[in-house]
Order: sequence, then structure tokens, then C-alpha cells
Amino acid sequence: MKKRIFSGMRPTGRLHIGNYLGALKNWVQLQDEFDCIYCVVDIHALTSVEDTSNLSTLTHEMVLDIMAAGIDPEKSILFIQSRVPEVAELNTFLGMITPLSWLLRVPTFKEKVKLQPHNVNYGLVGYPVLMAADILLYRAEVVPVGQDQMPHLELTREIVRRFNAQFGPTFPEPEGRLTNFPVVLGLDGGKMSKQTGNMIELAISEEETARKIMGAVTDPSRRYRSDPGNPDICNVYRLHGYFNTAEVDEIGQRCRRAAIGCVDCKKKLAEMLNKELAPMRLRRRELEARPEYAKQVLKEGAEKARVLASNTMSEVRDRIGLI
Repeated sequence: MKKRIFSGMRPTGRLHIGNYLGALKNWVQLQDEFDCIYCVVDIHALTSVEDTSNLSTLTHEMVLDIMAAGIDPEKSILFIQSRVPEVAELNTFLGMITPLSWLLRVPTFKEKVKLQPHNVNYGLVGYPVLMAADILLYRAEVVPVGQDQMPHLELTREIVRRFNAQFGPTFPEPEGRLTNFPVVLGLDGGKMSKQTGNMIELAISEEETARKIMGAVTDPSRRYRSDPGNPDICNVYRLHGYFNTAEVDEIGQRCRRAAIGCVDCKKKLAEMLNKELAPMRLRRRELEARPEYAKQVLKEGAEKARVLASNTMSEVRDRIGLI
């Protein structure tokens, strides 16, 4: 029996190369090793998205990107979080046993408060409980996460221990599977993020990709073409390490002796990035031409997920003692 994996993404904006490197490529590779359940977590998005008029469009766009990257509905369950309402029920039950002090100490909550001080809502505080409900509803044993998400997963494990101690053995303690991928920096040198808009989206054209890269920040100390550069502090060079591995060392050496300028370095990165994303972009166009196929995949995915969710909730209610 393969171990079961659960992972999800919030549809707060179009997916970018940071999502691709940090999650999507890993999701695709895990399909042959694990029983995978992947989800667009649209309820989670409500903690930060105040204008929901575009939420359904963003959800659809994310589904296309996920499928274009190589998620196979024959191998994995792919669905939208809100289509399985049992997650809200389990979230409520888990919230009853989760101390507020546990939630307030989560580092990502403090970061979110800084980003949206005008909208510190109940859902934002309880975000890790809903995440735990996502994982436990399908009895996932492994969760692929970045290092910054490990506190959330450890909180899920604490919730499992408390629930099992209070109501009897019900849930497995999920293990974290680190993606071991460094933070992908954005075009401005900060962390690439949909909220800050400093990203390169997967679905944009080759021309738009090149335009965005040409505006990226490089070594700030290099003012003239003749100045030697320091690739160690240049984000464009860092991206070469992800998308141009064959030439990255040579480019670094040439940069240090001013044998290549930032413009040429960016042009080469745009070329290699577009080459990497070309098959995905082709598959995405094919999916866009078959809108009913994506809808059917999501419908069937939700049906499969609800079977698992229903079985879990039947046991949970019995454990708690609800009639």
C-alpha cells in the first residue's frame, strides 16, 4: 500500500515560477510513489481575499496550471476544497480542542498580521486548524511542505495527539516531507509572492516573460557594463541555477570578470525559462480548448474525495459521541 499524501494551494493569484519550483514539480514527481490528493484550497483563500469577484476565475486558472504541469487525474485526486463540505465540519470539531495559545504562536500568523493589519479575521487565526482538517479528513500520512510550513504541520501533529488522547485513536500523525527547495526570490529581490506581484506567472507569453526578466533587480553594486559583478548576490544568476544548470557556472565566472553584462545575462535566462515552460504552456492551451474536461476531472475528484471524507467523519462523530 502506498502512503497517502495531501497538499493544497490557495487561489489568491496566478501561479508563478516559485510555485512551480517549490511545489508543482514535486507534486508531479510524487504521483508514482504515493497515493496523492491535491486540492485548490479556496476556503483558505478567504482569510486574505476580501474581494471574491475574481475567486472562481483564479481557481479555474490554478486548476489549468496544475494539470498542465503534469498532475494526472488517473494517478491523483484533484478537487476544489469547498466541494467537500465535510472539511468545514471537521474544522469545527478540531477547533474545539485546539487552544488559542497554540494558534497565536504560529510564525506565519504574525507575518500575515503585518501584511493585512486591517483584516485580522477569525479565519486567519484558525488557518492552521483548517489546514489540519484538510490533512486529517483524508488521513494523509505525508505532507510535502517547505521549511516555512513546518510549524503548521507540527501543530497538526499536536492536534492529532490531543484528539486521539481525548477520543481514542482516530488519526495518523502526518509526517512532513520537506521539498528542500530554497525560497525563490522575486523580481525585486524579495520573496516571490502573489500578494506583492513580484513574480513571473507560468501562463504568460514568452514575450511577457522576457519583459519581466529584463526589469529584474541584479547586483546593485554593478553600475556599469565594465564593472565586475558578484553573482552570489544577484537573483537573476540564482534563477540561472534553476533553469540553466548547464551554463550557470560559466555565466558566474564571466560575470565576475565583466565578460558578460546584466542585459545579456537576463536575455539568456529568459530564453532558458521559456524553453523549460514551453511544454507546460502548450498543454495549458490544449486544456483551455477543452473546458468540459477540466470540469469533469474536478467533479470526479470531488466525488472520490467525498467518499474518503464521509468515512472519516462517520468515525469522528462516533468517537466524539455525537448522535
